[in-house]
Amino acid sequence: MANIALVGASGNAGACILKELADRGHKVTAIARHPEKISELPGSCAVKGDAHDPVALAEVLKGHDAVISAVPFSTSDPDKLIGAVQHAGVKRYLVVGGAGSLLVAPGERVIDQPDFPEEYKPEASKGGVFLEKLQQANDLEWSFLSPSAEFEPGERTGVFRLGKDELLVSDQGSRISFEDYAIALVDELEKPQHIRERFTVGY
Repeated sequence: MANIALVGASGNAGACILKELADRGHKVTAIARHPEKISELPGSCAVKGDAHDPVALAEVLKGHDAVISAVPFSTSDPDKLIGAVQHAGVKRYLVVGGAGSLLVAPGERVIDQPDFPEEYKPEASKGGVFLEKLQQANDLEWSFLSPSAEFEPGERTGVFRLGKDELLVSDQGSRISFEDYAIALVDELEKPQHIRERFTVGY
């Protein structure tokens, strides 16, 4: 059992990660701006926290074994979030990434493809910036898990593939459920295989 701080615990991905952590017996400090929106689960404690207030957030993060960030990139600041983890003195940092910075061919990112939806570009672009900032944070044992292109509610099957920097595509397209994504992320937490690396998960 580990003592985990989960930032963004009330969101779609965050809620599934919280449940996966709780089901596996971890102790979780579930953090969100509106803690009343966080599901009450065994071993978890809902706490108010703001990703835009790194000093206060660092105080909440102190003393945990690891921090998981499930905060949308378009509504957060990578310097503030990464800085809060650093100032808290927590070395292990796992980030819910995006698919936009994955590669479809050498040097060709998903976000740069002509059919990439315009409305998703701000989030995807800032996700790429977040990854670049992490790659400069040599004092953190970070992992950045990019989902597949379609990231949505579904089933917890436990059947999926892992990759590195290339978008995973199957006969179902490129997709992963929040529930199976949560399995892959918590697996990485429990048995680290991708320290200071980005990796991806898909069917």
